[in-house]
Amino acid sequence: MRFSKWHALGNSYLLLERADRGRPLAPETARLLCDVRYGIGSDGVLEIVSADGASAEVVIWNPDGSIAEFSGNGSRIAAMWLSERAQASTVTVHVDGRDYRAERRSPTSIEMGVGAVQVEETITVDVGEERVELTPVSVGNPHVVVRREPLRDDLLRLGPLLETHERFPDRTNVQFVRVDGLNAVTAAVWERGAGETSASGSSAVAVAAAAIVDGWCESPVTVRMPGGELEVALDAENRATLTGPAELICTGEIAL
Repeated sequence: MRFSKWHALGNSYLLLERADRGRPLAPETARLLCDVRYGIGSDGVLEIVSADGASAEVVIWNPDGSIAEFSGNGSRIAAMWLSERAQASTVTVHVDGRDYRAERRSPTSIEMGVGAVQVEETITVDVGEERVELTPVSVGNPHVVVRREPLRDDLLRLGPLLETHERFPDRTNVQFVRVDGLNAVTAAVWERGAGETSASGSSAVAVAAAAIVDGWCESPVTVRMPGGELEVALDAENRATLTGPAELICTGEIAL
């Protein structure tokens, strides 16, 4: 089966076409592909269900074999792939029933309209013996934004506990955020179904939206993560635009 491997700020995805395989991907196959020991190794799989001109339908798989409702980095990678395939600067990616329009800004940069972001009231939850104040956000997938120093030890300790907290029955992505100024924040990310990650597009959108709605920042917001920076703009109706790189690493074939 043919594949290509891409990354967005170190957040890597394998991209493959269902037509090459002849049948839908299975959870165990997605897990195998993402496994660095027995597969190729990645943070997820982009399964191209169909592609017609400048439009494609994509299923996004997490490395644990679950399906993601959305991925900012994965969707932008799919958009970059489609832009090259269709030789079009503007493309549309369909993910989980939603359409995302993307525009190629440079050979390695994609701007994508993410749509309306829902930012809920800040709440406090008990995590073990600690009380954590957080802001739930929906970017098509669930997030919780925690304003605290983005220390790795805290992320590794609290990230999995917040991901699986009873308050979030479908699990959630987790971000720890430090506000650096009116238009900049630094974030550490724990992804649902993936764990600690160098960068996350949907997490960047969630962080920026919470920062703007809660009055920490003004649009646009540069979100700095270990893998690099993404820019998020929010309009008056909380519709987000995400801009950042998506780059090809390699292509090849794998025997399954």
